[in-house]
Amino acid sequence: MNETEPRIVAFLCNWCSYAALDKASSAKKECPPGIQFVRVMCSGRVEPQLVVKAFHEGADGVIILGCHPGDCHYKEGNYKTLKRYHLLRKTLKGFGIEEERLVLDWVSATEPDKLVRVLSESVEKVKALTLRK
Repeated sequence: MNETEPRIVAFLCNWCSYAALDKASSAKKECPPGIQFVRVMCSGRVEPQLVVKAFHEGADGVIILGCHPGDCHYKEGNYKTLKRYHLLRKTLKGFGIEEERLVLDWVSATEPDKLVRVLSESVEKVKALTLRK
């Protein structure tokens, strides 16, 4: 990673998004540099404190990727994630962190191309925000 790449923490659901990352890697699809992947059993397990801690420890952005609504292996984990996401954005704004630095999206195991696209778009968005400062 070079100095111009933003530091991003990406929390990926084990069953869908992390499986898509595995498929993308197997297919030799390139993910943007500067992303630290954290495998979680469900996006619903990403506690707000983890997101705040990532920013506090120097992350330029945080991405949460989970199963599509209705496809959660734990039934309602992604709905919990969506509620937390909206609250987190407001909280981050209160800390002076741009809401756009937190990204939530749904990526299934069969969508490695979408995973790479979401990661790339998120990195570009965070880069633009960082350059604005």
